[in-house]
Amino acid sequence: MLLLITGLVLFLGIHSTRIVAEDWRGRQRARLGEKGWKLAYTAVSLLGFGLVVYGYGLARQTPLALWATPRGMNHLAALLTLLSFVLLVAAYIPGNAIKARLRHPMMLSVKVWALAHLLANNTLADVLLFGSFLVWAVLAFRAARQRDRLSPAAPLQTKASATVLTVLIGLAAWAGFALWGHQALIGVRPFG
Repeated sequence: MLLLITGLVLFLGIHSTRIVAEDWRGRQRARLGEKGWKLAYTAVSLLGFGLVVYGYGLARQTPLALWATPRGMNHLAALLTLLSFVLLVAAYIPGNAIKARLRHPMMLSVKVWALAHLLANNTLADVLLFGSFLVWAVLAFRAARQRDRLSPAAPLQTKASATVLTVLIGLAAWAGFALWGHQALIGVRPFG
């Protein structure tokens, strides 16, 4: 469990600098230069992510169940992760109405993904992993919205075709991951 927690602290910590330490982040970027900052940020992120994956894998070998998962939560989680995939894709497709309306669909995607997994899973490791990501995403989204209010961005131009493409790619990515990728990469079949 210690490796999982250390990984979460590193990964979410470096991803939280804009939330809790904007001045420190600015000083580090000035001191290291843009490339140096990105290299350090990437190195800490990858180390943290590796520890999260390894630590979570170890914790899953001796799970500590905290409650009985209510029947049907895996179906609700599947629907929520479908929404999460669409939101994730919306962060990258230019001109889609989802991003224009929500402004920060990736953070919303993480919130929905984490909530879905908290509903469908019941171990201490699950609560640590998905609960940490949920708290981080809530705080990161709030901080991003505060930055938006301080310096509003120009309205984004949208195209219906970009929005349709966003939804279709999100659906396809979700289907591929739910039916094949989740089992191949995580070792769990979401649909039994």
